[in-house]
Amino acid sequence: MSAEPPPKMRREPPAFRQLTVVGTARRTPHLVRVTLRGAELSTFVPPDPAGSVRLLIPDELGAELVIPVWNGNAFFHRDGRRPLVRTLTPLRHDTAAGELDVDVVLHGAAPLSEWAVAAQPGDPAALSGPGRGYSVDREATTFVVAGDESAIPAIGQLVDVLPATALTTVLVEVAHPDARVTFADHANVDVQWVDLPAGSEPGAALVPAVLATDITADTRVWAAGEAAAMQRIRRHLFTVVGLPRSRATVRGYWKHGRSASTDDGGE
Repeated sequence: MSAEPPPKMRREPPAFRQLTVVGTARRTPHLVRVTLRGAELSTFVPPDPAGSVRLLIPDELGAELVIPVWNGNAFFHRDGRRPLVRTLTPLRHDTAAGELDVDVVLHGAAPLSEWAVAAQPGDPAALSGPGRGYSVDREATTFVVAGDESAIPAIGQLVDVLPATALTTVLVEVAHPDARVTFADHANVDVQWVDLPAGSEPGAALVPAVLATDITADTRVWAAGEAAAMQRIRRHLFTVVGLPRSRATVRGYWKHGRSASTDDGGE
């Protein structure tokens, strides 16, 4: 009898940089910008737009920050507990000051939301990354960018860098009208905010909006948000529209109903 192959191990992510909070600012009642500082950020290389970093925060508010250990597939504390690690979009980076901004979408009693609301200058945090961003096709003439509130930071970056001559449709699902932000004003960018009806599951407004959008085989699509909603969008693009897979990037940032203690949540 042949031995079973060993489990496939995921590539070890970059080591955590230990940082401190400089300050916070409310972009909307549902979005907090956190500025982090640390000497190691002077060597941080920002990824392409809509990239990612892993943010590590203390297990409890006011507690000491403990750097976890990579076991080959995920981060764990030495006693077997999962640390509070969340995946976010890196925003403004100031090499000289050793600073980096990240935006945190507030989800009620979620640990990251509570941390961002309570964060004070000097509070500890750590950062690993960056992860791969979106490579923009400068020759493309049409883009569709779609996402829920968790994708707002990444969408803002994309609006800033997509070709100015390209016709771009931006679809953003929000659960509250005051979650809307102001993106850069570009003549060829059409921003459409779609409101999620009260009590509806994530994607109930975004998915129909994407399905109703004119998407041809030449359109470049970027979409991110709740995983099940993204799966529906992915299925539409590839099986209904027939969009070549190389022309679509669809990312599940978070899973509806999944415990907030996991380390693979999005904003």
